Amino acid sequence: MGNMASVAYPAEKKCATPARGLLLLLVLGCQTKSPIEGKSVAEWDKQLREGDTLAKAQAGLALAKLGAEATPAVPALIDTLKDANTLVRQNVCLALGAIGPEARAAINALSAALGDSEWQVRRQAAVALGQIGADARSAAPALKKAANDKHSLVQKAAKEALKQIGAG
Repeated sequence: MGNMASVAYPAEKKCATPARGLLLLLVLGCQTKSPIEGKSVAEWDKQLREGDTLAKAQAGLALAKLGAEATPAVPALIDTLKDANTLVRQNVCLALGAIGPEARAAINALSAALGDSEWQVRRQAAVALGQIGADARSAAPALKKAANDKHSLVQKAAKEALKQIGAG
């Protein structure tokens, strides 16, 4: 093992990040406060509708952290499920799932997202439908199809969602 006494730690006030977080640091900058703190649901909604790709992905994540409080943004989230960027679509599904039963208006859009070209989006759509719960029973046929997806994580999420909605 090496001499641990020789390890240099950054000064308390400096911004330090592990190498895997370097891209995030470059994109978001060195801040003491998370970039998703302090905005209202209406501001995140606007960012979803008008922002660039990074802004939309960030808005989806922020709305997910707000959970059911983000319910007024459901229409914007549904519209953004059609975005060209995988991370944006994935974060939108994450937000809809975090909103839970109050996101029932998104059931058809999430069912359609189970057919997305990217497995990450398909998986997150299945998770979201499960989090919406029993109201998402109409998604059972699409979830049953997703339970046979070529990607094992999508299969697992779809099977779990079927249980959560009472159709498994």
